Amino acid sequence: MKSAVEKLGPTRVKLSVEVPYEELKPSVDEAYKAIGAQIQVPGFRKGKVPARIIDQRIGRPAVLQEAINEALPTFYSQALAENELRPMGQPEVEVTEVPVDDEQPLKFDAELDTAPEFELPDFSQITVEVDPFEVSDEDVDKEFEALRERFGTLASVDRAAADGDSVTIDLKATIGDEDIDDVSGINYVIGSGNMLEGLDDALTGLSAGDTKTFTAPLAGGDHEGEDADVTVTVQAVKERQLPELDDDFAQMASEHDTIEEMRAEVTEQVEKGKRFEQGVQARDKALDQLLETLDLPLPDKVIEDEVHQHLENEDRLEDDEHRAEVDESTRKALKTQLILDKLVERDDVQVGQEELIEYIVMSASQYGMDPNQFAQALDQQGQVPAIMGEVARRKALASILDEIKVVDTNGDEVDLSELDEEDEDAEGETAEASEETEDSADAAEAKDDSKDDATV
Repeated sequence: MKSAVEKLGPTRVKLSVEVPYEELKPSVDEAYKAIGAQIQVPGFRKGKVPARIIDQRIGRPAVLQEAINEALPTFYSQALAENELRPMGQPEVEVTEVPVDDEQPLKFDAELDTAPEFELPDFSQITVEVDPFEVSDEDVDKEFEALRERFGTLASVDRAAADGDSVTIDLKATIGDEDIDDVSGINYVIGSGNMLEGLDDALTGLSAGDTKTFTAPLAGGDHEGEDADVTVTVQAVKERQLPELDDDFAQMASEHDTIEEMRAEVTEQVEKGKRFEQGVQARDKALDQLLETLDLPLPDKVIEDEVHQHLENEDRLEDDEHRAEVDESTRKALKTQLILDKLVERDDVQVGQEELIEYIVMSASQYGMDPNQFAQALDQQGQVPAIMGEVARRKALASILDEIKVVDTNGDEVDLSELDEEDEDAEGETAEASEETEDSADAAEAKDDSKDDATV
């Protein structure tokens, strides 16, 4: 097989391929077998029809067409590899010559977009500014307040419901004389605003046993968006009670005996978090500088296709203002990917199994899915290579912290060398401890709920 590349533009090439008939012949033979198994010819068993008879009945051009359609992706991939081309988007392929006999080759052209060639800058010449490292008592108090919230318990109260209270309610929705929905025993936090428009206002001031009707557009179902008369009945009102910050709380929420010991550990965790935030800030600002200073040619057709698909999915093809916004964000995302892929290539970044699993677990939690089910879905959709690419890009971006200069807004140089694997492990341990704490809090709350239900 021979191939040649003609450059049509900064990101567009024409790939011309010539395949000798002997390399196409195995696919032609397979095409005869496939067609022979599908047709019936008197005097021949199915699947045993000779090639000359198939040519008479079906025509050799039809056989060649099937053979070429089957073989073309393989020849195209081989030509890409031989010429070290990195395609972006789908190619436009044209078969320019079909072999009419065993002496003629198959010829085809493919026009495609490719990743642009560019050089990364000297990262030692990049300076970014970050917030100074400061840990105040207020920062530590905020962390303690979050811990109190996790270990807070719900207790039934004999008063009108207010913002932040958890209520158990019944809902009934009607449109005219038609009952649309009727549900009972729903738990809802007033002020969360994640159910029905106007529900928070309707519930505020109601006590257990009270009922109120209001009008609201339905959020789902066959009547989504239609106004309905919604009747809400309050079964119970509960308020969240937070534990005192004392030694008992320290023993419940940590491995420490006293609140002073616990505060020292929480302060250390906050300090690590602040250092980590500096690293993230430096990394993101370095990327922003690269996006601003590197002038990369981008494949317009790839961007156009991506924007069109995005708008089509949203049914907003005629929205020119939104099209401009999507076009800008798509260009930025593609440029970011190209820069990070260049970093991955430069540093020969590899992704280990543990890193892949960690990313999948983190992503699964964001979607509220079981990690195993999430991983199976990725595998079935063929998304694992893309996920590995994303993890590699993250690693590559983090690596430039060792090369750039970082100063804070006070003008002091910031040493981010402490953000090594040990700190990453500490972040992981902190997250794991946070999950365990949350599980404990959930268990305590469930126990408290069961007491309340028994009382009611």
